[in-house]
Amino acid sequence: MSDKAYLILENNTVFEGRFFGGRGDVTGEIVFTTGMTGYLETLTDPSYHGQIVLQTFPLIGNYGVIPEDFESAFVGAKAYIVKHPCREPSNFRSEGNLDAFLKERGIVGICETDTRALTRIIREHGVMNGKITERPPAEDDRAEAENYSIKNPVAAVSSRGVHKIGEGSRRVALMDYGAKRGIAEALAARDCEVWIFPHDAPVGEIMKIEPKGIMLSNGPGDPADPENAPIIETLRALSKERVPIFGICLGHQLLALANGYKTQKLKFGHRGANQPVKDLSTGRVYITSQNHGYAVIADDASFINVNDNTCEGMDYGISFSVQFHPEARSGPRDTNFLFERFIERIDERAARTP
Repeated sequence: MSDKAYLILENNTVFEGRFFGGRGDVTGEIVFTTGMTGYLETLTDPSYHGQIVLQTFPLIGNYGVIPEDFESAFVGAKAYIVKHPCREPSNFRSEGNLDAFLKERGIVGICETDTRALTRIIREHGVMNGKITERPPAEDDRAEAENYSIKNPVAAVSSRGVHKIGEGSRRVALMDYGAKRGIAEALAARDCEVWIFPHDAPVGEIMKIEPKGIMLSNGPGDPADPENAPIIETLRALSKERVPIFGICLGHQLLALANGYKTQKLKFGHRGANQPVKDLSTGRVYITSQNHGYAVIADDASFINVNDNTCEGMDYGISFSVQFHPEARSGPRDTNFLFERFIERIDERAARTP
């Protein structure tokens, strides 16, 4: 059986390559990420649900598969595109290679294709859909790619029940819209008892545990999708409880929508571990890890992206949010201090509450 693979874009451009990992037909939204490392965190990030992930760095998999580095128990990406997958990784923590890992999970990979040319097309024309197939492309492949859309992604990746992490003195409710494991662990490391709630948990259930703070996680999809309307209403209600809220990535966008702002789809998004953002209160620039295709439209942002001036953070007084990942796994931890800021607001609020 031939391992030849084809990638058909919705604009009818065709790329040829070879399968690695799983094989078969798969359709999704193609997005690129610029990270040189962190491929395991990328693959297991629920925010990539419904997307075909393209790595711009040519050699991927050189330190193997390390389950301890996974951000969730499953692979978020629908498929994976790399130039050269490393077949013989070298790392004392490695428990296998990327090819075998993708095969075990049934995730289609395509390699030995022109990833640079593909990235240039996305940068020029914007994010677009594509289909990977093992047979020569036909017209219905392009039509299938063009008509693809991600359906109700937050519900697909959110937890199904309530569970707890940590035994700290501060009780925090973490709303799981597709949460990376690193967020809960960052809170637990700061003396927090983290209660993880599914995306559709009602306000009464959340407030029943008497949280001292509320964390809004990352997640996939369009924040303004009608399917997210109940979440936005929940956030409006939670904001009235006067409990400090900290939102990251999708959580940042949903909190902005709950506060009357709007969002927009970016041409090709920000994905990678080298995104510069400026703190407008100090003028200081931080290098951040990001993964998003939408941005909040705001003239009163607290952080902005240095490359395109889009909103990277909002401050609502008792609550705040950022578009980037301060827990940054993998990536720079320049903005890790934002967790301390959240803890400070929790403690300040607790000191004022009788």
